[in-house]
Amino acid sequence: MPLPDYGSIVIRGARENNLRNVSLDIPKRRITVFTGVSGSGKSSLVFGTIAAESQRLINETYPAFVQQFMPSYGQPDADLLENISAAIIVDQQRLGGNSRSTVATVTDTAQMLRVLFSRLAEPRLPAPGYYSSNDPRGMCPECEGIGQVAAMDMSAVVDESRSLSQGALLCKGFEVDGWWSATYFQSGMFDLDKPIKDYTPEERANLFDLDDGRKVKVNKINLTYEGVIPKLKRSLGSKDPETLQPHVRAEYDRVFTRKTCPSCSGARLKPEVLASRIAGFNIAQLSAMQVSDLAAQVRAIEAPQVGPILSALAARLDNLVTIGLGYLSLERESSSLSGGESQRVKMVRHLGSSLTDITYVFDEPSVGLHPHDVGRLAGLMEQLRDKGNTVLIVEHKPDMIAIADHVVDMGPLAGSRGGEVVYQGDYAGLLASGTLTGNHMQAHQPIKDKVRSPKGEPLRIANASLNNLKNVSVAIPRNVLTVVSGVAGSGKSSLIQGCLPVAYPETVIIDQNLARGSRRSNTATYTGILDNVRKAFAKANDVNAALFSANSKGACPDCNGLGVIYTDLAHLDPMITVCETCHGKRFQPEVLEHRLRGRSIAEVYEMNVSDAAAFFTEPAIARTLKGLEDVGLGYLTLGQPLSTLSGGERQRLKLAAELGKKGNIYVLDEPTTGLHMNDVDTLISLFDRLVDAGSTVIVIEHNRDVIARADWVIDLGPGAGHDGGTVQFEGVPADLVTTANSLTGQYLARIQQG
Repeated sequence: MPLPDYGSIVIRGARENNLRNVSLDIPKRRITVFTGVSGSGKSSLVFGTIAAESQRLINETYPAFVQQFMPSYGQPDADLLENISAAIIVDQQRLGGNSRSTVATVTDTAQMLRVLFSRLAEPRLPAPGYYSSNDPRGMCPECEGIGQVAAMDMSAVVDESRSLSQGALLCKGFEVDGWWSATYFQSGMFDLDKPIKDYTPEERANLFDLDDGRKVKVNKINLTYEGVIPKLKRSLGSKDPETLQPHVRAEYDRVFTRKTCPSCSGARLKPEVLASRIAGFNIAQLSAMQVSDLAAQVRAIEAPQVGPILSALAARLDNLVTIGLGYLSLERESSSLSGGESQRVKMVRHLGSSLTDITYVFDEPSVGLHPHDVGRLAGLMEQLRDKGNTVLIVEHKPDMIAIADHVVDMGPLAGSRGGEVVYQGDYAGLLASGTLTGNHMQAHQPIKDKVRSPKGEPLRIANASLNNLKNVSVAIPRNVLTVVSGVAGSGKSSLIQGCLPVAYPETVIIDQNLARGSRRSNTATYTGILDNVRKAFAKANDVNAALFSANSKGACPDCNGLGVIYTDLAHLDPMITVCETCHGKRFQPEVLEHRLRGRSIAEVYEMNVSDAAAFFTEPAIARTLKGLEDVGLGYLTLGQPLSTLSGGERQRLKLAAELGKKGNIYVLDEPTTGLHMNDVDTLISLFDRLVDAGSTVIVIEHNRDVIARADWVIDLGPGAGHDGGTVQFEGVPADLVTTANSLTGQYLARIQQG
């Protein structure tokens, strides 16, 4: 039975980023999946055009006074955008937050639990706030509700071989001529030339621990004396490290380590709160449970007087389980969640919403999910649609594309060679379309039958018990491609990223995080090619290379070489506008007159990697650009800010820097994130190159094609959280297919069945 027609989102002449005058109609109250190679224009169409216009129109409904305090969205570059409803964007941006932000606070289950305890617990406390670790009435006074306290590394605080006058105190602010040191120098309690190691017990106590409120005269001013330890604890150790500025955080990390609070044993709450229980459990114990267990515990509570709150809490917990996050606990800090986990946690807030005719926009919601869990995620998308909403999904995984009522395939390739709609229609039509996506939907890498032989002693991890690992011991062969598989939460990252570097510190982790850079950090600066580009321009024009630096002599004076102007809006996102002086080109007009083979430095910034690889003949530049192309980043522009890159793009940027090196142990965590099926094949070839050059490559991955081409597979499971943490299989991929107790093996078998 055909679905009724509810009209369409109308797009005419969209030209945002690399879009080439795109016109199409997207059916409303349907699931539309946007596919295409990385950089083909999917995000420019969905996020940069549809979602951006929705947010801009919503903001315009507020009074001008309110709008000045809101982020400013420019009008997308398009001739016509019609029938757009309010959009809710559920992206992969990590939740972040400080130590007080947890899964419970993000999903609102914390408030539900607190209300439940204030109505049912015995002995009962008078208000929900008493059960909150963020409320002074309930928080543990020693750790202030964080569950951890700062433990001081004294070797980072004092060099006992020195005297005070020789700079024995090592912390910032305690320098010999520093203000804080003056308290000790002028107190009269210490021999300033005596090494600290020779101090009497009384002198040590006075220097490090004394805190009795006594006054000492420093530069004719009466000040309260504090020993070194209480002063550091008050000034630095009492702070939440997540909120510190980078330079202060560096000092904090040098001096302090975090340990479980001895007063509350990490529960964050006062003793009287922890004594208040429901069915024998206090609120901290329930929050520490795996969500799947907590859901069962909540459903077992019989209390008709609080029936609505019990039903709402159970439903919210069940949604977390359904979405593949049942292995989390409510006390898990939100800053520790991956991008995929963060997106699914955000999704939970919308599943119980009564809103209809909303446009939900998802950016690869299946990231981090085992194929076993993708089916449940697809069911949730269908729930949102069936409530009367429009669901737009940017996706690469065949199982997610298959649920689409409508498919928009972008291409044909990436960057300047993409930006067109190469197919739109139903799923069956995509399979027969002849596009890259259509051709790859049912084409899989064959399971490798001739695997490499390991060389040398294997990498051994013995009796690992980190997080949910259950005394796991594995031997990882050297000089081959090993894939570590298993459902989300089965213990893969704990084993490989948590335990392997401890045993083998030389391990190179290629993850999705880049060192924090400034607004000036971009593809060219990160890869280091910009110095050689500037030298090439300087040599060709016989001028100073500094002229071609956006941070130096040639920079536009109004935007300081950024190309845009940032307007600070206090706690809101800054407003970004193109510089009116240089029109986004970053450089002064006289600099742009200098050319290298007909191109200005601004035009080079705007080149994508593939075009630049064809343009530059200089060996050092060409070699780096070839590496970027090899990892599937040919569509990135040289001037693209690092802050705009996805996690998968950042990881591949790191991988490009490792090509050509030999003999290393490389660990990659889901490197296929954000990659089209066509690009996954290229990535597998890269892994083969690294291994053939003498490296050991270990990949944590769900992608069936990557698993099929491995030399060795370690599969963890059988489930997630406490249901995982054991090795289900170790061996070659051909044998994994016949392993009945492995979910990964079952899904890999489908490749053979076609």
